[in-house]
Amino acid sequence: MLRHVHDDDLPIFFEQERDPEARHMAAFVPDDPDDRDAFEAQWRKMRASDAIRVRTIVVDGEVVGHIASFDRDGEHEVTYWLGRSFWGRGLATDALRAFLAEDTTRPMFGRVVKDSVGSRRVLEKCGFRICREDKGFAAGRGCEVEEYVLVLEP
Repeated sequence: MLRHVHDDDLPIFFEQERDPEARHMAAFVPDDPDDRDAFEAQWRKMRASDAIRVRTIVVDGEVVGHIASFDRDGEHEVTYWLGRSFWGRGLATDALRAFLAEDTTRPMFGRVVKDSVGSRRVLEKCGFRICREDKGFAAGRGCEVEEYVLVLEP
């Protein structure tokens, strides 16, 4: 279900991340969804970094999204993205469980916009619990949003 990212995955990720509804739910996304050069530069950086673990999520041979972990401000975070056509089928939960078996760094944190109930449930099903709240400007919504920060303890 999880594998290293291939070059052929990137056009799929690009299209998934341009979806207006998905961008709204993710909220914290690049400013310009159509900037292919910026997208490719970001992915080159991510794939070249030893500090970022990124995997493609594959179901029945089809690329459905990606999942990654990285360090930010002294905390180890996980993030994931599934194409909207794959939402609501338990695939994100399955992918996160598989990823947590691969990346055993704890504590691990996850962030979700407060109204992203599905994404919050994915994290909670995998043992994450709300530890605090935060807020920040979200390009996907064009405004400041409130979010939950969840943690998976050792």
